[in-house]
Amino acid sequence: MIHASTLLRESLPDPAPSAPRIAVLIPCYNEEMSIGRVVSGFRAALPAALVYVYDNNSRDSTASSARGAGAIVRREPLQGKGHVVRRMFADIDADAYVMADGDLTYDPGSAPAMVEQLFAEQLDMVVGTRRHEAKSAYRWGHRWGNTALTSFVSAAFGRRFEDMLSGYKVFSRRFVKSFPALSSGFEIETELTVHALQLDMPVDELPTRYKDRADGSTSKLNTWRDGWRILVTIMLLIKEERPLAFFGAVCAALTATSLVLARPVVATWLETGLVPRLPTALLATGLVILGFLSLACGLILDSVARGRREMRRLHYLAQDPPGR
Repeated sequence: MIHASTLLRESLPDPAPSAPRIAVLIPCYNEEMSIGRVVSGFRAALPAALVYVYDNNSRDSTASSARGAGAIVRREPLQGKGHVVRRMFADIDADAYVMADGDLTYDPGSAPAMVEQLFAEQLDMVVGTRRHEAKSAYRWGHRWGNTALTSFVSAAFGRRFEDMLSGYKVFSRRFVKSFPALSSGFEIETELTVHALQLDMPVDELPTRYKDRADGSTSKLNTWRDGWRILVTIMLLIKEERPLAFFGAVCAALTATSLVLARPVVATWLETGLVPRLPTALLATGLVILGFLSLACGLILDSVARGRREMRRLHYLAQDPPGR
């Protein structure tokens, strides 16, 4: 027997889905010359979004300028962009997250299209690929380093991004809440990329205009220092996420060195039956042993990495996809 309440419930239309919650996240350090215009730009581009500015120990009036422009200002005392991103992802609850720098180099007008693409295609990350108008906006050293590091990551984890180090990204909730965020500085961009590639997330890129910094502001990125830190981070991520490939390469290098050292020793032994170069023979033997120990470590750690990846995948799947 069907109750009247059941018939009434089935006859009612489904409730209209609530509007998605969008958060704009802006990490900042000494950006008083530009942050007000950045906040105003995103508030105009995404009127329904909440704009958060996380001040990372600025010594100028960044916080008051952001607050005056209508942003919600919070502070992260641990210095470094990675620390700020970790705090933002932990604190803010939303359906879509727009992250950009506070230096006015990224175009807030691109944000609606990036957010729309995220929801329409149920993506987990949309990267704003930089298209610079003036050469001074994107320095040669930064451009070359970005290309080299992006190629390195592509070779290790797969090529799906053209501009890995772009600071303009839109994330889904399930990306943000499954991201471990272990880096402390600018290398966080590499970690974000590898997280998406390791879990085979649906991602895409959207070209966006990249401009000169605001007059009076200076870049916080040091080409050589931060480039080296990013390279070290890539190597560590390969060791952690692709241990068999990493330790297999070490094994190959040690074995090749051993064979080079052993060749004259073996030739002399075949001719005379003697081993006059005993230290060289011992060194070659030791290198082979170390090589196979390295390979054994890679095989064991590969199983550990697979288990960790499965756990991250399950945590990722526990979150609703964009638009649901």
